[in-house]
Amino acid sequence: MINVFRYTLARFRGQILGWGLGLFLLGLLVVPFYDIIVEQREQFEQLLKNYPPEFVAFFGGIDAFATPEGYLSVEFFSYMPLILGIFSVLAGSGLLASDEEKGTLDLVMAHPLSRTALFLGRLLAFVIATLAILALSWLSFVVAMNWSALDVGWGEMALPYLSLLGVLLLFGSLALLLSMLLPSRRLAAMTAGFLLVASFFITSLARIDENLEGIANLSPLNYYQSGEAILGLNGEWLLGLLAAAALFAILAWWRFERRDIRVGGEGSWRLSIPWRRVAVRGG
Repeated sequence: MINVFRYTLARFRGQILGWGLGLFLLGLLVVPFYDIIVEQREQFEQLLKNYPPEFVAFFGGIDAFATPEGYLSVEFFSYMPLILGIFSVLAGSGLLASDEEKGTLDLVMAHPLSRTALFLGRLLAFVIATLAILALSWLSFVVAMNWSALDVGWGEMALPYLSLLGVLLLFGSLALLLSMLLPSRRLAAMTAGFLLVASFFITSLARIDENLEGIANLSPLNYYQSGEAILGLNGEWLLGLLAAAALFAILAWWRFERRDIRVGGEGSWRLSIPWRRVAVRGG
């Protein structure tokens, strides 16, 4: 398992550097802009009043820019589930199905290695890679705040990232489960990505239309705190996200233990068609 973990984590190096450094640079750009908003707050609020109320409510309201947690939510954390969700969905769906479709997974399993050890080693590497990306992003804010009016402590700044981690692990494990159930990794990633985008818009639109609140309660992103976690992390919401992620991962492991490994290429739905069986027997 340790060798599987080390090898898989090494394969994630490019993604860790690419995503991590990209978010690091983005953080260095977001923090200084807060000083400009503080200096020109009245003009900025007047500008926002010219926008339709529904548009402003979609992003949290005018008052969202008045506080550090509101600013960070609107300018960074509100759309991070979508941005990093791309990594999470693609990485989760490809943990096992990618090698299977390439025809190399059966060669790996030819070694004295149990399926459980392979599954856990790759899943752990995905979790560590996600943590590394988030750590690089968190570090950018810690560095940039030394020269900014954005006054948030190191520990407080880490709280939104914990909430974001729960969301990413949930959708990553969901993509992993779907890759064990659907015929191809591509279809699994598309399905998990669609659910992520739908969750984002349902949660955001529920701020405008109260009739959507019932549906929004079923959305995972409804329990994502964004920048508001700076004021205090909701432990129950975080545990709920992590519990859902763990459930999807367990179901994916159960399915991986019991399914046949394809030699190469995509699979099929394996539909059972009675009249085809009759024709074969008749022939």
